[in-house]
Amino acid sequence: MQKPEGHVGGDSAEPTYRERLSPSLWVLAAAAVCAPMAALVLAPIDTTIALIAGLAVGLLAVVALIFASPVVEVRGGELLAGRAHIPVSLIENPRALAGEDARIARGSGLHPRSWHLIRGGIDGIVVVDVADPEDPTPSWVISSRTPDRLAAAVRRAQVRQRTPRR
Repeated sequence: MQKPEGHVGGDSAEPTYRERLSPSLWVLAAAAVCAPMAALVLAPIDTTIALIAGLAVGLLAVVALIFASPVVEVRGGELLAGRAHIPVSLIENPRALAGEDARIARGSGLHPRSWHLIRGGIDGIVVVDVADPEDPTPSWVISSRTPDRLAAAVRRAQVRQRTPRR
């Protein structure tokens, strides 16, 4: 579900990186189990209604999980993670972590005041330090399936802001 895109031209509305942190297939399969449970509840009333309601409940649960999942993107000089956003000029040192380093970063190494968007089932993590001295948040910790691409997109956006336009 990642859409890393090359940036051609000066259109700041086009994202240079976009990823939806959708649930894994196991989570979607578990949500689909709501269908037979809803059907069993309504089976004593009418089997046709039970089947229709069961399918509707299962489909609604899966669709809700997909569309409610947050989006991480780098667009127009900003890092957007879910509803939060921060200009790339106010962040520094994007680090892509995976494996044991990512487990520590989202566990015992997580600063209590850090802003985080962590999703289960997604191993990769990107940690960016907040450079604004007035911001009480020392860093952002963001889940990503491709943390190296997200960190590179942040670095590109920072370079693009510092480079004079011709």
